[in-house]
Amino acid sequence: MTRVHDGHTDGLPLTGERTVPGIAEENYWFRRHEVVYDALAPRCVGATVLEAGCGEGYGADRLAGVARRVLGLDYDALTATHVAHRYPRVAVARANLVALPVGTASVDAVVSLQVIEHLWEQDRFLRECARALRPGGALLISTPNRITFSPGRDTPLNPFHTRELDPAELAGLVHDAGFADIELLGLHHGPRLRELDARHGGSLIDAQVQLAVAGAPWPEALCLDVASVRCDDFELRADDLDASLDLVALAVRP
Repeated sequence: MTRVHDGHTDGLPLTGERTVPGIAEENYWFRRHEVVYDALAPRCVGATVLEAGCGEGYGADRLAGVARRVLGLDYDALTATHVAHRYPRVAVARANLVALPVGTASVDAVVSLQVIEHLWEQDRFLRECARALRPGGALLISTPNRITFSPGRDTPLNPFHTRELDPAELAGLVHDAGFADIELLGLHHGPRLRELDARHGGSLIDAQVQLAVAGAPWPEALCLDVASVRCDDFELRADDLDASLDLVALAVRP
């Protein structure tokens, strides 16, 4: 759960729904997303990539550094305008993600990170991804692990989420949409983040969320530790999926 801010970044409201770069208090969440973009970038080399739900655009821009072309889609008009102005090497359009504005079998990869949990029609979205992909094309998505993100709850803690998924649920949805060769990975804290967890009462995440909910000022030690987080503080691996923070699904359109 990202912290809700009252400020703006280049005219883009910081509501807590999307993660943005360049804000110290957002740095943990930004790096947690950025590490997945970096891990998936090699699968996008030379490809025509559609990012479904590009948000602020920093991820689409990272992929544009290796892809042949990146089209970023977002439902929010102000967000799409922001991406067009800030990231000129990303083609961007406003779109409903359950009706992708691209031709059938027209892209090599669909990337959608931390988006599916925001959608009401998750199965329809995945079928649209399959339609847009060429045979052999790659589906690359991530989402919070329901088991650890909203533990013990049937409804998400995050007010912007409609339905969160556990590993089996995510794999089942991807399979039912017609994808093959499904691989699941889980994002975990590495050794330094586990040290920061211990330093902040057992959970660096909870320390941030509790202060954000209370609207309380952050202690200097927490600010410094959050600002220090880097991509290599996380681990992305195939074991212990139920204990992971985020899930990453990799699949192929037959």
